[in-house]
Amino acid sequence: MLPFVKPTVTEEDIERINEVLRSGWITTGPKVQAFEQALSEYLDGALVRVFNSGTSALEACVLACDIGPGDEVIVPAMSFVASANVVVRAGARPVFVDVGLDTRNIDIEAIEAAITPQTKAILPVHFAGLAADLDAIYQLAEDRGLHVIEDAAHAIGSDYQGRRIGADGDLICFSFHPNKNMTTIEGGAVACFDPDLAKRLERIRFHGIERDEAGQMDVLEWGGKMNLPDVNAALGLQQLARLDDYNAKRRALVRRYFERLSRHAAVRPPADGEGHSWHLFAPLIDFAALGIDRAGFQARLAEREIGSGYHYPAIHLFKLYRRMGYRDGDFPNAERIGEQTLTLPLFPAMTEADVDAVCTALDAVLAELTRGTGT
Repeated sequence: MLPFVKPTVTEEDIERINEVLRSGWITTGPKVQAFEQALSEYLDGALVRVFNSGTSALEACVLACDIGPGDEVIVPAMSFVASANVVVRAGARPVFVDVGLDTRNIDIEAIEAAITPQTKAILPVHFAGLAADLDAIYQLAEDRGLHVIEDAAHAIGSDYQGRRIGADGDLICFSFHPNKNMTTIEGGAVACFDPDLAKRLERIRFHGIERDEAGQMDVLEWGGKMNLPDVNAALGLQQLARLDDYNAKRRALVRRYFERLSRHAAVRPPADGEGHSWHLFAPLIDFAALGIDRAGFQARLAEREIGSGYHYPAIHLFKLYRRMGYRDGDFPNAERIGEQTLTLPLFPAMTEADVDAVCTALDAVLAELTRGTGT
């Protein structure tokens, strides 16, 4: 079975982790400091603070922007649910807007229409590694006095107009989950350029604690337990050194996908773009037109030893957000993506022959179903 995702962990990676375990210092320490410095250098000098997950990184940013009850944050309706959950956790309201059908990225005109006096921030997502329209987003934010919290969980190593995501901006959050382009097992990071914000993020990630020059502790505000252990950072240092090679391989595999992907009327490929790091390759499949549901389609691929995934349901249709008043039909593009998306295998250890095998299996399933529906 070819899985739809598989982290690349080498024997050298394992040995670096073992060295940390043998050292006797396995929680946050020198490896975390080294990892933050390496990420800072990778992002052209950004101030970087690492966290135990991308979700923690997002939550810390929401809190650092003093977002709370009565406030609103504009969020795309198509993303992983963490993008909105962190807003709810702070007591604020996520205001959803629709996305582009092919880019899956937030609609700029919809952002402008959604801004109210209660809006405190815009939270764009660089979906699958394709950069959102940052110039337009930051111009809106500047005009309206808003923060921008970039959810770059998919976009470590992506470029926007020749600059790495995270090398410019307000607050930029990354994820290092095992299915991401590089991993620390679990982990995340925030890049920013304001020393005061960076200091506040440090407090929020560890109980709100601040120490003076003598090492005396005080607690200035609420803080969580969001720190990254050195064990994870040791893996991150290894993975970061190979990230550009990993992303180059992903781009090569996606080029092969575009060459081989079926031109069937029921298949709609995702948008490509300059600087895309291709965390996911997820075409839309019109399952209804083929007379099958997604689970049945995935089962037919699995019979041919091809794994697949599902990224993502539209956030506003979960029960939590329906209770806030969101309904079917509010965001047509996000809903269509949620109904039709199918994530195909993509990871650096794959070969072009693996891509060919995926596309051959996809073609076979489409041919079977087309004969069955007479389309």
